[in-house]
Amino acid sequence: MKVLVVMAHPRRDSLTGQVTDAVVTGLADAGDEAELVDLYGEGFDPLITPADEPDWGSVNKPYSHAVQTEIERLQRNDGIILVFPIWWWSFPAILKGWIDRVWNKDIAYGSKFLSHKRALAIGLSASDAATYAKRGYDTAIETQIVTGIFDFCGIADGRFEYLHGSTDGGERPALLLQEAREMGRTFSIGL
Repeated sequence: MKVLVVMAHPRRDSLTGQVTDAVVTGLADAGDEAELVDLYGEGFDPLITPADEPDWGSVNKPYSHAVQTEIERLQRNDGIILVFPIWWWSFPAILKGWIDRVWNKDIAYGSKFLSHKRALAIGLSASDAATYAKRGYDTAIETQIVTGIFDFCGIADGRFEYLHGSTDGGERPALLLQEAREMGRTFSIGL
C-alpha cells in the first residue's frame, strides 16, 4: 500500500518528527511504501488565495501550481497518516491550511471524493487521557477530524489515535515511538 504521511511540526528533530519516522519505519516493516510530507520543512504556505478558493460555479476549477502538486501527491497514495502535536485542542494551523487548500472542492468533496482506503490521525498530547475525557476534548477532536474531515471527504475507514504524555520525559518518549511504529506496521492490515 502507498501511504502519504504528513507531518506538521516546525522542528524536524522534535518528538513529532521522531514519531513520524517511527510510523514510516512501521509501514516499511509491513511492506508498505511511505511518501513523507514535512509541511514546515517544505515551506508549505497554508494561506488560501483566490486561486485556491473553492469555486461553487465550476466543477473543473484549475487550482494553483503549488496546490495541483499537492493534489497529485495526495491522489497517488492509497492511504494517509497525519502526525501532529495537539495545539489548542486541534492540529497546527499549517495542517489545517494544507487540508483547506488541498482537500478542496471537487477533489475531496463536492462532485468527487477522496478514494483513500484508510486514514489515521496521530495527535501528540502533553496531557493524559483522563484530562481529555474529563472535558470531552477527546471526543471533540476525534469528531472534528474523523467525522468532519475523513468521513466528509469519502474516507470511511478513518480513525484518530492519541499519544498522550508527550512531554513526560523519562521512558515515555521511547514508549510512544514503539506505539507509533506499531501503528505504521498495522496500518494496512485487513485491506
